[in-house]
Amino acid sequence: MPQVIFLPHERFCPEGLVVEAEPGISILELAHEHHIEMESACGGVCACTTCHCIVREGFDSLNEADELEEDYLDKAWGLEAQSRLACQAIVGEEDITVEIPKYSLNHAAEAPH
Repeated sequence: MPQVIFLPHERFCPEGLVVEAEPGISILELAHEHHIEMESACGGVCACTTCHCIVREGFDSLNEADELEEDYLDKAWGLEAQSRLACQAIVGEEDITVEIPKYSLNHAAEAPH
């Protein structure tokens, strides 16, 4: 199983954390399973930017971002080339290193009815 390294974050994971992940789980689900309370204003349905993360290593092993995720990422604070929404980034077969940005913006949208 791949390892996911969560880099230290002052609020959510002060010491950092290394966990094993089952391929197919989202970074957000994995974080929550291990008591890293990343924000998720929309509940993990790709309707905000609060779960923005930066994948420092292993970015190419994740699933590809779709157009909706890319649209939300354009609104995220501190956007980088390796930015993903943790609710949409699915762990693959390789180890990854995840950084949770210091700040997040809440661009939540109403889900279509």
